[in-house]
Amino acid sequence: MKFSMIVLIVLLALVAAFGVQNPGIITVRFLHLTAATSLLVVIVAGFGAGLLGGWFVGLPGFFRRRSEAAAAAKRIRELEAKIGELNKTIARTTSSPTGKTP
Repeated sequence: MKFSMIVLIVLLALVAAFGVQNPGIITVRFLHLTAATSLLVVIVAGFGAGLLGGWFVGLPGFFRRRSEAAAAAKRIRELEAKIGELNKTIARTTSSPTGKTP
């Protein structure tokens, strides 16, 4: 997690440096919309859209791993309960009527 945060901070610093060094006003056209804005705004919006898109792409894997972890935890609880039952059965069968083990 630390490494990804460092990479993100470095990327943001590079994008900010590029935007500050290129302060020109540009015309942005998308479909039938047109706007005059700073290059920095376009860069930051594009970067943010890329981050958001990457986050959305990662969501299904996150939910799948969370579901698998919950299923594994449930299975572990079931197996631990079964081990407890088996240990009790072993203790009952190995104990003699006098209370001494053979």
